[in-house]
Amino acid sequence: MSGISLVNQVKASKFLSGFLQPVANAFVNAAGYRQLGLRYDDVLREETDIIREAINRLPENESYERVFRMKTAFQYSLSHTVATKDSALKAEDDIRYLTPLIDEVATEVTEREDFNNIKSFSK
Repeated sequence: MSGISLVNQVKASKFLSGFLQPVANAFVNAAGYRQLGLRYDDVLREETDIIREAINRLPENESYERVFRMKTAFQYSLSHTVATKDSALKAEDDIRYLTPLIDEVATEVTEREDFNNIKSFSK
């Protein structure tokens, strides 16, 4: 069973989504990245080639906003404070801006590997 179908099954079930949604919200709040003004995609590790390529494909304004959020979070970290409730990132503003690009790059890498591993059979 793949993870994608499991996600779809949880979303389709009112019982499972009703049970797991508060747990997921508590986990996100405990992570604390929203209190620093960061989005989920801002905290992804940039150590893989796929994520680095996805970041390179970001539009200029989104890339600038990402760097600004990270610098602001660094300042909060240095001063040992967090954003006020008014300036902290809200759940509806925490959109996945990098995940579609990561999926696109991963698909391209997989296709390239499949193409490079084609075996020809001659008679």
